[in-house]
Parts: sequence; structure tokens; C-alpha cells
Amino acid sequence: MNSLAGKSVLITGAAKRLGAAIARAAHAAGASVVIHYGKSRTQADELCAQLNAVRPQSAHALQADLLDTAALSKLVEQTLAACGGLDVLVNNASTFYATPIGTITETQWRDLMGTNLKAPLFLSQAATPALRQARGLILNIVDIHAQRPLIGHPVYSIAKTGLFAMTKSLARELGPEIRVNGIAPGPVLWPEAGMDASLQAEIISRTALKRSGAPDDIASAALFFMKDAPFVTGQILAVDGGRSIGW
Repeated sequence: MNSLAGKSVLITGAAKRLGAAIARAAHAAGASVVIHYGKSRTQADELCAQLNAVRPQSAHALQADLLDTAALSKLVEQTLAACGGLDVLVNNASTFYATPIGTITETQWRDLMGTNLKAPLFLSQAATPALRQARGLILNIVDIHAQRPLIGHPVYSIAKTGLFAMTKSLARELGPEIRVNGIAPGPVLWPEAGMDASLQAEIISRTALKRSGAPDDIASAALFFMKDAPFVTGQILAVDGGRSIGW
């Protein structure tokens, strides 16, 4: 039996990378999925078509600018119209780039704090009534650097630290009807802009498992929270090959 059959899952930034892996996994488990995208319309439409070819009318692609707070309520409304309800919200969308001290601009601050912290908070707030009705789940994709800041990336690290705290805070605010948990990925995907091979090797050498992970590792953790953890809330699971215990 498909353990998520009859459930609906909204994943932000789901057109590619980790979001797409989570969307595929939730869909394979029987859920209807809403693939949110900002600018990646082609990839979102392609993924949506692939999933609907497996199960018609089970995937929907919706666009929204997450920095526009007013658009977040509309995204929830469109999700409810498409799926008839909302059981899981996955706050996955993120921006990531360096902001060394001395070079930080207000535009960078608004962007990194907006996508990594402000949007998850206001989208969670907009989704709360539907999630309460479903006794659902908010799942935040955090980062191991929420607890151990990444050099050269202070604004990103600050934003993810806020998301870490938000996860625990909302778990207290929204219980008992809504569970709120997080996943903190480690070396699973390298930055889209690329990373020096020697630096990749150095990072991997500091993991307990001496290897990098894969998007499916994050997707499997997401499925655990969606279907196998009804008594778990306020927790952030590091999926990092042991990177955070060795540093």
C-alpha cells in the first residue's frame, strides 16, 4: 500500500536538486505533490509531466515569488484548489552564496534572509489553518551550518540558524495538531556554481563515512518524517555522513 495515498505535499523550490528528489519520493509513496518554482518553469513543468504520466492529475506546478509575502497566501490557496487539502509543507527553497564581512549589502541580506527564513515563516503561517485541519507536518530543510557557521557565508549561516530556531519554536506553537521538524543536510549536493575538487575532497575527508551523500538520502529522511514519525516534533535530523560530529 502507498503510505501517503490521499495526502498532499507542497514543496518549495521543487523543480530541481533536493526539492525534486523530495517531490519524487513523496509521489512514489502515493502523495499528490505541488511543485513550487520561482524561475525554473521548464524544469518544474518537466517534472510535473513525468509524475502525471505515472499517475494522472497527481502533480501540479505552481509559481510564486517567495520574497513577496502576499504571494505566499495565494500559493497556499492554489494548492488547496489543486489538491483539496494540504498535509505536508516542505520549506526547501533556498539561496546560497558567499557574503564575506566587508562586502555584505542590504540586497544580499534581504535575499538570503528572505528565502531562507522569512518565506518559510510566513508560508508556514499561511498554511497553518489547512495543516491544522489535516493534523499535518511542516518540514524545514535547514543546514548543518546552522550550528557551525560556514566561513565566508555569515548571512546564509545566520538565516539557517534562524530556521533551526523557527523549527523548534513552531513545534511548540503549533502542537498538538501540527508537527514541525527539520533536516540538516551535509555534503549531499555541491553548490550549483561549482566547488573546487580539492575542497570537496577535504570536506568528505571530515565525514565519519568518508563519502558524500545523495539527494535520495534527504528524500528518505523526508519520508520518515512524513509517514513514520507521528510522535516526533521539534527535531532537526542531520543527514551529513557524520560531518557535524567531527568537524
